[in-house]
Amino acid sequence: MTNRAAAEFTRLIGIMATLRGPEGCPWDREQTIDSLKPFVLEETYEVLEAIDRHDHSELCEELGDFVFEAVFLAQLESEAGHFGIADSLKLVADKLVRRHPHVFARDAGEPKLDSAGQVRPRWEEIKAVERTSRGGQAAPKTLLSGVAAALPALLRAYHIGTRAASVGFDWARADDVVAKIQEEVDELREVVDGSADPARAEEEMGDLLFAIANLARKLGIEPETALRKANDKFTRRFGILERTVAESGRTMRDMSVEALEEEWQRAKSAQQAD
Repeated sequence: MTNRAAAEFTRLIGIMATLRGPEGCPWDREQTIDSLKPFVLEETYEVLEAIDRHDHSELCEELGDFVFEAVFLAQLESEAGHFGIADSLKLVADKLVRRHPHVFARDAGEPKLDSAGQVRPRWEEIKAVERTSRGGQAAPKTLLSGVAAALPALLRAYHIGTRAASVGFDWARADDVVAKIQEEVDELREVVDGSADPARAEEEMGDLLFAIANLARKLGIEPETALRKANDKFTRRFGILERTVAESGRTMRDMSVEALEEEWQRAKSAQQAD
């Protein structure tokens, strides 16, 4: 399996080099690392969608597309004289060995870790050492500056909470976060019931969403995935509602809120029965 993977990966690198070559594809040849950003993001979400559906055949294909984007970016960087895909692979392999001393450095006296809960603090300790030992390289100066600003906001909130919790800055129990959420709801309600200052409403809504992301973390739920599934569920249910209304000869705009709610409950029941 290892030899086959190496052979196929080498073949992919060669195909990419040909596509970028003088006799290659005009579209591929005009791409830049910036122009590839939307494709990288698209492939990422297609991988996540396949995972959500547990569609293993689709995931197999999407992972190939995902790896291709990495090879494409590395090819561009190699042509510019910055680095090649081998450099990226070496860095990640070295990093994995370095951050798993409980697996790869047991002979050096590193203790065995028996649970994921023991691994996470050790992982963060090693990352902290890495941040302070990079010399002249641009490195994050704080624990939270290492969380990528480009992440979707909900996912970034989740990772910020995880980083803060790794040094003990966290709620003791999930119930404590629920209380914090209620506090944020009450503050948001004050704005809604009062002057409805847009800036204050935005701030309070952000605080509420941040607290919800941290409740998800305490419950062991990745909030971006949970929200993506909720979006899909609503979309399917709303589609049933639209079809039902259209088949009855009515239009949603002409229906009362009560009538729409009644049809919504029917759609909900029909979806749960599937």
